[in-house]
Parts: sequence; C-alpha cells; structure tokens
Amino acid sequence: MLSRPAPGSRVGSLCSVAAAEPAGAHEERAGLACSGGRAAVDPGRDRNQAPRGAPRPPAAAPALSHSRTLAGNGPTAAGVGEAEEPRRPPLHPRRLPRPGSVPEPSGMEPWKQCALWLIHCKVLPANHRVTWDSAQVFDLAQTLRDGVLLCQLLNNLRAHSINLKEINLRPQMSQFLCLKNIRTFLTACCETFGMRKSELFEAFDLFDVRDFGKVIETLSRLSRTPVALATGIRPFPTEESVNDDDIYKGLPDLIDETRVEDEEGLYDCVYGEDEGGEVYEDLMKAEEAHQPKCPENDIRSCCLAEIKQTEEKYTETLESIEKYFMAPLKRFLTAAEFDSVFINIPELVKVHRNLVQEIHDSIVNKNDQNLYQVFINYKERLVIYGQYCSGVELAISSLDYISKTKEDVKLKLEECSKRANNGKFTLRDLLVVPMQRVLKYHLLLQELVKHTTDPMEKANLKLALDAMKDLAQYVNEVKRDNETLREIKQFQLSIENLNQPVLLFGRPQGDGEIRITTLDKHTKQERHIFLFDLAVIVCKRKGDNYEMKEIIDLQQYKIANNPTTDKENKKWSYGFYLIHIQGQNGLEFYCKTKDLKKKWLEQFEMALSNIRPDYADSNFHEFKMHTFNRVTSCKVCQMLLRGTFYQGYLCVKCGARAHKECLGRVDNCGRVNSAEQGTLKPSEKRTNGLRRTPRQVDPGLPKMQAIRNYTGMPAPALHEGPPLHIQAGDTVELLRGDAHSLFWQVPKPVDYSCQPWYAGAMERLQAETELINRVNSTYLVRHRTKESGEYAISIKYNNEAKHIKILTRDGFFHIAENRKFKSLMELVEYYKHHSLKEGFRTLDTTLQFPYKEPEHSSGQRGNRAGNSLLSPKVLGIAIARYDFCARDMRELSLLKGDVVKIYTKMSANGWWRGEVNGRVGWFPSTYVEEDE
Repeated sequence: MLSRPAPGSRVGSLCSVAAAEPAGAHEERAGLACSGGRAAVDPGRDRNQAPRGAPRPPAAAPALSHSRTLAGNGPTAAGVGEAEEPRRPPLHPRRLPRPGSVPEPSGMEPWKQCALWLIHCKVLPANHRVTWDSAQVFDLAQTLRDGVLLCQLLNNLRAHSINLKEINLRPQMSQFLCLKNIRTFLTACCETFGMRKSELFEAFDLFDVRDFGKVIETLSRLSRTPVALATGIRPFPTEESVNDDDIYKGLPDLIDETRVEDEEGLYDCVYGEDEGGEVYEDLMKAEEAHQPKCPENDIRSCCLAEIKQTEEKYTETLESIEKYFMAPLKRFLTAAEFDSVFINIPELVKVHRNLVQEIHDSIVNKNDQNLYQVFINYKERLVIYGQYCSGVELAISSLDYISKTKEDVKLKLEECSKRANNGKFTLRDLLVVPMQRVLKYHLLLQELVKHTTDPMEKANLKLALDAMKDLAQYVNEVKRDNETLREIKQFQLSIENLNQPVLLFGRPQGDGEIRITTLDKHTKQERHIFLFDLAVIVCKRKGDNYEMKEIIDLQQYKIANNPTTDKENKKWSYGFYLIHIQGQNGLEFYCKTKDLKKKWLEQFEMALSNIRPDYADSNFHEFKMHTFNRVTSCKVCQMLLRGTFYQGYLCVKCGARAHKECLGRVDNCGRVNSAEQGTLKPSEKRTNGLRRTPRQVDPGLPKMQAIRNYTGMPAPALHEGPPLHIQAGDTVELLRGDAHSLFWQVPKPVDYSCQPWYAGAMERLQAETELINRVNSTYLVRHRTKESGEYAISIKYNNEAKHIKILTRDGFFHIAENRKFKSLMELVEYYKHHSLKEGFRTLDTTLQFPYKEPEHSSGQRGNRAGNSLLSPKVLGIAIARYDFCARDMRELSLLKGDVVKIYTKMSANGWWRGEVNGRVGWFPSTYVEEDE
C-alpha cells in the first residue's frame, strides 16, 4: 500500500430521504449519511432477500443522498455545490436497531454473517458489495484492511470509544497508517470492551490477511460482549453457520495482486465540524427572524441583504466572544492558555468591524457599485484566517482540557455562556464559527454574480469572487496541511534514531515494505521506507516502531526502471533503480508484485517532479521547493500560495515566488549574469545561423533549421528579450525577424509538462520500455531527440510499441495529410475519439490511456472488462480557469480551458473529483467555473 492519504475535512450536510440511489464501487464503504435514508436497513425486513436478489450496482454510481443548502446560511463550505455525494460517515455513534428487531440469517459462512452484522451496526451500507451474489471473502477483507471501519464500529457500539485524533481516515495506501488504525481498534477492544488479548487478532493478521479467520473470530467475540449485546443486535455466528477455513488460505496472495481502488471520499471529515455548521446556521437564522423578507421577484436584492445581514451578525458574534468570554476569562487563564484558546480573535474583530461598515456603506449608500472593490481590498487582510484555522483545533482541545482540570474555569465558562446568549452556545461552539464564515464569502458572491445582469457589474463582481475563492482555497489548504503535519508527527514519533525533523523532507508520498540492495552488492535487505518529496527514510521494522537505517536525499538521484527483473515472475523480483546523479553508488529497490512496483515508480516520479519540476530553470531562474513563513502570492497569477509548508517555489537568485504550474510563465530572472544569456544565433551572412526548411511556405510564421550550436554568446541587448539555446538541426518557429538584424524572436515553448501523455525528450527504445508492460492503447507523446522541434506518438498496439511521426507544416500538426490541427493538444484530443487508421490502416485504435495514468484507473479497468461497467454520474461540467499541477498521483492536473466532468463535490476542503481527457482525480474547486 503506497501513496499517502490526502487529508481533509468537511462540514456536515443535510440528509435527504428522497435521493437514495444504489451505491457503487466507489461508495460501497461510504456508510449511511443518516438513519432515515432508503439505503438504511429496514428493521422489519429479511436481510437475506433484498440485497441478495438485487442486481450488481454499477462501478461508480452515486449513492445515498444529496444535500441542498443556501450560500451563507447552510452548513456547506468552500467549493460545495447544490448536490453532495455521500462520504464515509464520521466516527460518531449511530442509532442502532431496537432489541430483537433485526433477524439474524443462518446457514451462512461466518464471514458473510460478519458482514451482515456490520451492516446491522450501520458500519457498512445495506447494498455493500459483500452482499452481492458474486461477493467473496476477499471483498470483506479488503474493506476492513485499513482499520477505519473497525474504529467506526466501536464508536457505533459505544459513543467515544475511539479518540478521533488517533484515527487516520484516509490511510488506504499507507501501511504505517493502516496498522496504526488497526492497533487503535485492538487497544480499545481491551480497554473499553473488556476483551482479553488472547481473543484478539494481531495487526498483520488483518493488514496482510495472513489469518483473516482470526479477524472474523475476534469480531464474533466482540459481537458477544455486554456492550455489543446491549444494542439489541444478535451476535454471530449462529449455530447453523457453515464453516470453511479453506477460503481464507489464498487471501495473502490475492491482496498482494489487487490494488486498493481510490474511494471517492478522499478528503472526508477528520475533525468533527458538523457542530460548527449547525451553530453557524442557527446564528444566521436568528438574525433572519428579525429582518423583513425580500420580495420574491428581486433575488439580487435578497443576495445583497444576506451579505449585509450575515456580516453584521457575524461581527456581533466576534464581539460577543471578545466581550463575554475573553475579558472575564483573562484572570482565570495563564497567558499561554489564553493565547492558545483565543488565537487571533482580537485581530479578527478589528478587521470585521471595518469590513461590516464598508459593506453597509456600499449597499445602503452607494447602490453596491463599489462592493466588489471592498472584497478585493480585504482579501489580504482576511488571510489572517489561515492562522486562525491552523489553531482552532488545538484551541478546542486546550479548552476541553482546561475545563476538565480547572473547576473554576468550567463554572466561569457556563456563566459566560449565559450572559452571552442565555446559554444557547458555549465558547466551544462559537470558536468554530469563524472557520465557517470565511468559507462563505465566495458562495455569497457566487449567488450575487448569478443574479447580476449588468455586464460591467457582473465583470467587476467576478473579480471579487475570484479574490474570495482564492482566499477560501488558501484557508482550505491550511486546514489540509494541518492534517498532513499531524501525519508527519506520527511518523516522527514512530521512527527511532531519527535526529532530523521529518517536516524538512516535504509532503509524504507513501510508505511500505520493500527490499533494497546497493548496486555493488547483491544481498537484498528487508526494509520499510517512508517516501517524501525530498527524501526517503529507510527503516528496519522494530515491533510496532521503526529504526532508521539511512536517509536518501532524492535531490541527488534520478529513477530508472529495470524491466529485466520483471521476467522472473516471482515475488520480490520487480525492481527499479535509484541512480546517483554524480555517479556515486546507487540503489536497487525490489517490490513484492508488479503492481506495487508500478505504484512505487509513480510515487517516486511524482516526488522527483516536485523537486525538479519542468521549467524550474526557465528564463535563467533557479526555482526550489520552499516553505514561506508569511502569506505569499505567486508572481505570475497573483493568487496565494496555498497551505502552510512547501507551498510553492522560490528562485534562489532573484527571490521570485510561484506555483508549480506557473514556473514556465515567470518573466526573466532579475539577477541574470550577462555571460549566461544567449539568443537565436547570429549568422555569418545575415541568415541568422538558419537556413529555411524546404517545406516552409508560410511567410507569416516561418520555421528555420539551425546549422550550428548556439549557447548565448554573443548576447543580445537586454531590451531584446530572453535568449534561446539551440543545437544544429533544431527546427525553430519565428515570430519576428528582420533580415538586417542579428537576432530574431521566437515564441515561448508551449508547456505540456502537466499532460499525462507528455514524455518530454525521449528516444524510441526508452518509449518502448515505458509501454512494454502496459495495456494495449497506452500511449505517450515525445520529443524526438534527434529532431527536438519534432514530436512523435508512441503507442502500444497488438502487444507491440508503434511509433508515429507528427509532421509540422505551414504552422499545422498532422499525422495524415487530410487532417491538420493548429496545436499538438488539438491533435491528441482528436485521436482520443477517432481511430489512427485514418493515417495508418494497420493501426485501428484510439489514444486511450496516457502512459502517466495509473494502470488501474477506471478507464483501463473498463477496457480490460470489456467496458461493462457504467461511468460515474456526472454532476456537472466546469471549465478550468487556471492551470493546476498535481502534487501527488491522486490529484488531477488542469490546463486553463480544460473541460472538466464533475463526479463528486466535497464540502469544506474545497476539492472536487472529476475527469479531464480520460484522467480522473481531485482538483481545487476554486480553479474551475461551472457551466450554468
């Protein structure tokens, strides 16, 4: 299990009984959104009938419920739309059936009875795949393997059995985090449910499914504990059960060969924010009760009124915290406790006192003509919410601890609540409200833009909307990074002999077991590695912890495949190399299966692309990954750099700051040595070192071929722009050129680096190596190394790699004379849907699978299964407004103008799941604009 979980959080939403479609493969572990939906188990219904007779659900059908909220006073937050897909339930107890109301089926294998018991306990949805006719014991083992649902089970049986802070809700591809969850479950079974250690399975019995029968036995004993029996759910197995231990024997091999599919709930709730949404909604409703209703025919006026009224109420809430809690509690708390609980609320009060006045003045006195400018101006002042949202979880934990240990503070808090709001809301409730509010501004403005008809007003308000979307994304990433930092802290505490802060190594990309040998030795050593952006921590397992053996600085290495080892076709024989850039001794890694090797390669490649991204040295810059201690904006797009650590890239020469996706568009480095500069090379006879290619006929956009190398000397005048280093044989497209000038201008190269099909400069043999172990119709587009201005398509067809030269003539790209394209992107997009046989009769295939796409993505699974599975339900279509470069394999890179199919809209963290050109993944919702 490899790639890191992408932590996140959500704000609770309403549950609709009306929408209850069957759950698909991506939603099978989502649980029930509430106890009233149709997907809930009917206590009076025979469990053997409906699920067993139901048709197998499609692979990615949406499930359970949709929610609908109004911007500004609903419980949703950044990036959420009107419909919300189901998610894995939060770890809170559920209402369980009445005693004796759930009949227990008999005559079934224990694992099937276990699955039904979990459904009755409302841990699994009633139509989970374990109830299908085709279900195997492997389905249940894979479902429980990360430990999350087992912890959910204990909290359902007895409230607060598990401390939420001890759970990692998205650990599927991290062995370390999965094992930690399982051990948390086992500890609670002893301490809370009174089970003996001899009755429990071991963590690896489940994770490696080496003894899944023991897991079933433990759950059976759990079902018979007094706590579980008190729920009224009958234990399992029944006396009539059919036992067959042989079915467990092949599970370890099967689990090794099967990749855990990414679930759609990637950024689900880690910290319980449902209460915060309800408190916020109650506060806003209390204000609405005292306001006159808006006319139904003037929705825009209603939007303006909502902006003004909710800001007034929110400012009153902040002032209430300051007046009724901060002032009275100051003499009861130490300075450290006071700062921990109240963070920067005094600064928030100051900002919002001014903001509410300006909003009021704009709407009441200026007919809202300058309202857009108010929000644009306040964007920089509102980034202090990053600090607040970073500290609010610690603030609530500190408050809980102080209340438990200091009786005088507890009594004072109760007194303060009564004075502030008659005891309706506690300080704990109110501390979550600011995090809710800052994520509402873009939703409020979105509604206002929607109902504004004047073109100029609409354009101006869109600028304000962009500013507030940027703010929301920044705050969301701060919260998301907090989850990552908590995960990193767990790594730090579990690795012995580690005397360096893991935080310095960047974001975690994954961890797991691997075997390593140096290239001058042949003995394979069993190791557990933790992969980060900048380093690999090599450890030896030591009980439940790890002993650090070595730290590999990835900045000094490159990765290379070793396809020859794959032919051995046995475990731990699938290898790849880490090669030292300066020729020092390298390493070879061996993976347990071919599938795990592919996953490791993807994660290493992603880490290296974060260290050395495309265009890191463009225009003489020297960009490095960097943690910015202050809120910083990108030099190119002017949007905020997201999160709290390693938010972007810093040029070590001139100090320019940029997103990964913006590096190729940064202007010239401000500290360029003139000796480094070069440009289009001069000629001996005023031909500018170029001779016309014979096929060039378009005088408006000529292409020339270089006849000698040029590396920048002589240099052009500074005002003439950046240089271009070229080699003999390069084809260069001209933008501007004077026959009497030594220097001609060429366009900046198009950046295809974020495209999953783009391989950069690559030879035929290397392309064949990339494709040889992939499914048919996997393809890549590469620069032909001998002619760097030319491209080629390499595609696997009939189990062989085929190569197609892309011709460029008259400013067009084509592989067949009868169909030409203005851009490479346009050509690739066309042949995704049209067969290559238009140009090559023997190549009857489309471009189906970009080679960077994970092999077990939904598209390729569908291809292997004859496309028998239905596509996910499309919730909407959006257009990418900005470029976005993925930071790990679960994110979806975007280029401005991309058409995105939206599959899932998650709340609070602002990330949606969708598809672009066959690639599926997660992207920031604020980077796209939905079609209305």
